[in-house]
Amino acid sequence: MDVSRIRALRGPNLWSRHTAVEAIVSCEPAERSLVHLPGFESRLRALFPAIGPVPVGAQRADVSLAHVLEAATLALQAQSGCPVTFSRTSVTVEEGIYQVVVEYTEEDVGRLALRHAEALVRAALTGGEFDVAAAIAELRELDEDVRLGPSTGSIVNAALARGIPIRRLTQGSLVQLGWGSRQRRIQAAEVDTTSAVSESIAQDKDLTKKLLHAAGVPVPIGRPAATPDEAWAVAEEIGLPVVLKPQDGNQGKGVTVNITDRAQLDRAFAAAAEIGEVLVEKYLPGSDFRLLVVGDRLVAAARRDPPHVIGDGEHTVRELVEIVNADPRRGTGHATSLTKIRFDDIAIARLALQDLLPESVPEKGRRVILRNNANLSTGGTATDVTDDVHPEVAARAVGAAQMVGLHVCGVDVVCESVLRPLEEQDGGIVEVNAAPGLRMHLSPSYGKGRAVGEAVIDSMYAPGDDGRIPVVAVTGTNGKTTTARLIAHLFASSGLRVGMTNTDGVYVNGRQIDSGDCSGPRSARNVLMHPDVDAAVFETARGGVLREGLGFDRCQVAVVTNIGAGDHLGLNYITTVEDLAVLKRVIVQNVAATGYAVLNAADPIVAGMAAVCPGQVIFFAADRQHPVMATHRAQGRRCVYVEGDHLVAAEGARRELLPLREIPITRGGLIGFQVENVMAAVAAGWGAGLDWDSIRRALSSFASDSDNAPGRFNVMDYRGATVIADYGHNPDAMRALVSAVDALPAQRRSVVISGAGDRRDQDIREQTQILGAAFDDVILYQDACQRGRADGEVVALLREGLQGAARTKQVDEIRGEFVAIDLALERLQPGDLCLILVDQVEEALAYLARRIRGAAAGG
Repeated sequence: MDVSRIRALRGPNLWSRHTAVEAIVSCEPAERSLVHLPGFESRLRALFPAIGPVPVGAQRADVSLAHVLEAATLALQAQSGCPVTFSRTSVTVEEGIYQVVVEYTEEDVGRLALRHAEALVRAALTGGEFDVAAAIAELRELDEDVRLGPSTGSIVNAALARGIPIRRLTQGSLVQLGWGSRQRRIQAAEVDTTSAVSESIAQDKDLTKKLLHAAGVPVPIGRPAATPDEAWAVAEEIGLPVVLKPQDGNQGKGVTVNITDRAQLDRAFAAAAEIGEVLVEKYLPGSDFRLLVVGDRLVAAARRDPPHVIGDGEHTVRELVEIVNADPRRGTGHATSLTKIRFDDIAIARLALQDLLPESVPEKGRRVILRNNANLSTGGTATDVTDDVHPEVAARAVGAAQMVGLHVCGVDVVCESVLRPLEEQDGGIVEVNAAPGLRMHLSPSYGKGRAVGEAVIDSMYAPGDDGRIPVVAVTGTNGKTTTARLIAHLFASSGLRVGMTNTDGVYVNGRQIDSGDCSGPRSARNVLMHPDVDAAVFETARGGVLREGLGFDRCQVAVVTNIGAGDHLGLNYITTVEDLAVLKRVIVQNVAATGYAVLNAADPIVAGMAAVCPGQVIFFAADRQHPVMATHRAQGRRCVYVEGDHLVAAEGARRELLPLREIPITRGGLIGFQVENVMAAVAAGWGAGLDWDSIRRALSSFASDSDNAPGRFNVMDYRGATVIADYGHNPDAMRALVSAVDALPAQRRSVVISGAGDRRDQDIREQTQILGAAFDDVILYQDACQRGRADGEVVALLREGLQGAARTKQVDEIRGEFVAIDLALERLQPGDLCLILVDQVEEALAYLARRIRGAAAGG
């Protein structure tokens, strides 16, 4: 068994909507059926009893080691606490080669689980050892390290429940909520509207106290001290007992409370000084409460108790701690509701203050404190008291958060009870915290959890707001780029700032910010991260979906122009048009429930995708009487078609008429494939909710020139002859181009063509078979990049396709694209037409522009 080409599918993909790890697995003949591996399954289950049922085909003989690898990868993650359920093994067209796909929730964990599963299978094959407990422990530890903590996780989960898309921006807790101009960002439990100034104030405990005091919020008196002597002087001045804490601290580090003598103060000063400047303040008697303020309201409150054990008269303190830590709710990180109590030097020092040693046996019922602070991270406990908080106490907490400027704020209060106003019991606010931990409110040790993640999201997004911008995905064999550019133009004409990706680059608000083939998920994610994007249009190529899945979770509109046989068949196990359709329809399967799929009714494979669309469908076709169109119209649903010299958008009795003469890209309706592109774009704009005046205005101002649609039927005049530059590169594109060229007048027709080496031989030949029947002269040239082909191999295949051509009279073979262009231009006479199928689009168009300018100038 050989495992290779491991990929992470980070978005909806060919297999499912789940994120997943995909691997190509090669199995030897004996490994393709468990029937040929006696004893293997029993050894496997002895090593890993929890593997569960191995996926089975029609018969047990169909189960290969690839299927076992799939089951083991899924089960290892499940045993590690990862919520995964989906997996699949698919047989490819190559004998003994399988595609194994297993869901993951964290990519690193999924990849590691696959490696462990491979080791498990090999151990079962050879009779070797496999430490399943160690593997699961490693997976669990890695999952704990890389997944979001409980605070950030609660906010993210609340966002997802609202339908708000999320993207993790770092390995830490920085997360983007929403898309484009509707996005917000959080880091831990801190939101993007909280200023660095407010956070800085919260970190300065002395300044915070001064501001709160100015706002009429009760706070303990005190001030910073630079030395132990100064600290003791402050303590005597304000009166013992006192509290020493770092001026800029967190999680209770370096805090010592209830200091009553100089020896305690000196030790406390040393502990606090290790972290920063020391603050001395009056000790307030009572319990420690954490009040959580989000926006302008109190959303949760908890009483925090320091880590402690209760004596039973039998066990030592050390043994009591071990008993408490055995509680399955206590862990070492943030995955559990409680943290194990640390039995360290600090705990031993705290015991000494109670006249106890680690080996002391406290009497039954005695409460033994093991730390001064009550933080959950050191083993403390939390009891929910949200429903007990007096309105005046809540008001003081909200006032404190707003005085500092924190939108999510943990307010630490010390008082006897939250049932009464602080002023009545000499209580006070001792600290405010930016990015407070939410675990104590989500899963308190005692009492009910509170929906604090939802509260944060509600403060960031208005009711019903899902943080999304309109997203249109466009795929197909031909017309994708022109259609995507035209849809983007529709949005821009409606006053929206548009982000667009296609095979030419990435564009934001009309400016190109990246170049090259940017039709994959990475470019799409970059656009959705841009704060100046109000709507997004993504050309979605097959390669990106195969490599990584989609760059978005769902779209408002999915457009499928057509499906043709010449679109890279034979690569990555996509061998038939039907295989290609299954891949292309991924965007249709991920249309929002309120969205639309725009489908070519004249292409039966595309029309069939309507069955998998979660939303509604808009069909388009030139012939309104096509059976699919007629049925759809009869049901009162949306259709776009041609009627006379108009495009018609119809829904029930409603009709919008768009004169073709006012749509320059169609040349009055003569260019059939451009009419199809316009119908698809109009349907997409309609599905996205654009108004018809904006759609008409946009169509009339869009021209198929080298600026708007480079390499997409760009028509130019050269000394009275018509020159057309296009990037067509498959048989379906050739048919569309021939149909368009036939509609244009010309005395003599010539074509300049090369072929992409990564196509099948028959696809390369078929291009010139089609062109040979339509053009008088053919100039063949060799691409700059042969894409794996031998020198001259592609041109030879193109020439083979011309054999027996009914029309072609002259064939030339040229090395070099620009040399071929020069030869074609030199031969042109007024009234002729030349189609140039460019390879290096930008360079070739620039070269043509220079030649045409030179001709116009008389050069």
